[in-house]
Amino acid sequence: MKLHRRKPDIENLYKVLLCESPGRPTLFEYFMNDALHATLAGRPAPMGADDLTWLKFTVDAFEAAGFDYATTYGCGMAFKTGTHARRDSMSLNEGFLVTDEASFEAYDWPDPETQDYSRLEKIRDYLPEGMKLLVRGPGGVLMNTIYLVGYENLCVMLYDNPELARAIFNRMGAIIARYYEIVVQYDTMGLLMINDDWAFRTQTLLSPAQMREFIFPWVKRYADIGRQAGIPVLLHSCGYFVDILDDVITMGVNGKHSYEDAILPVEEAYEQYYGRIAVLGGIDLDFILRSTPEQLTARCRDILERTASRGGYALGTGNSVPEYIPQDKYITLLRAGLEF
Repeated sequence: MKLHRRKPDIENLYKVLLCESPGRPTLFEYFMNDALHATLAGRPAPMGADDLTWLKFTVDAFEAAGFDYATTYGCGMAFKTGTHARRDSMSLNEGFLVTDEASFEAYDWPDPETQDYSRLEKIRDYLPEGMKLLVRGPGGVLMNTIYLVGYENLCVMLYDNPELARAIFNRMGAIIARYYEIVVQYDTMGLLMINDDWAFRTQTLLSPAQMREFIFPWVKRYADIGRQAGIPVLLHSCGYFVDILDDVITMGVNGKHSYEDAILPVEEAYEQYYGRIAVLGGIDLDFILRSTPEQLTARCRDILERTASRGGYALGTGNSVPEYIPQDKYITLLRAGLEF
C-alpha cells in the first residue's frame, strides 16, 4: 500500500484549530485500529510488546497515513469497574461498583501521581521532525462515572442523592485534571484530547442543565490546563451536541470531533460553527461503508473545496476507524486528502 508521502508539520493542524487555512489539506483522526496500523506501518502489530514499542508502531502508522501527530494515552491509568457482558456493544447498566456513600469511600481510586508516563519522554528521539503527540485522557468524567455507577443508577442518584453524584463527579474530575496537568509537561505533547461521550443520537445522556452543573466545570478546567500550557484542546464526544456546543465553545475548546449525518452532517456543522470552533473529521461511517469509492472521493473533495480558503477544517471520519471499515475505503479517504 502506497500513499503520497509528506513530512509531518503540526503547524498545519494548529492553523486549523485557530480556524485558519492551513498550508495544505490536513487530516484528523481520533484513533484507527491495529490491523490498519499494520497495513500503514508495513509490519505486524507488536503483540505483547511494551508501551514504547506500541507507541513507535502507532507513530509509524500515523506518519505513513499523512497525519501531523499520533494519538496515545499518557499512561495506563484506568478506573476499575465490575464485569461487563460485552459482544458487539456494552451495557451501561452493568459492572457498577459505587451505589452509596460507603461504596464510594471504599472504591480504589487510581492515583495519577504513581503512573508511568515515561513513554512520553522516551519517544522524543523517535518522533519525526514536525510531529507531536495527541494525548487523550483515560476517558472522561461522565462516561467513567456511568461505568462506575451504572447509567440508570446515576439518573436516579441525581434526583435521590445529588450530593453523592456530585462527590463522584468531582473525585473523578480531579483525578483526570491531575493526569492532564502531568502530561502537558512533556514537550512531545502537542494536543490535549478530552474524550467523553455525552449523548445518544437524539439527546444528551444528562439534561443540558445537569451537564452544565456537573460536567462542564471540569471540561473548562481541562481546557484551562491546555491553554495555560500553550497546547490546543480538542473534544471527542459522540452523539447529539446541538444544544451544548455553545457551552463547549465558551469553555475554550479549540476543535470538536465526532459527527453523524443522522444528527448534523459535517458540512452543515461547518457552516453553522465556522470561525467559532474547528470542525474535525465528519465523513459519516455509515456513508463510508455504503458509498462507492467515487462517491467517497467526491464527498471528501467537496468539503475540502468548501473549506480550503476559509480554513478551520481537517478531513477524517465522523468518529474513528473501527475494524469493520474496509481498509481500502479508508485509504480512499486518505488519498482524497493527500492528493487534493
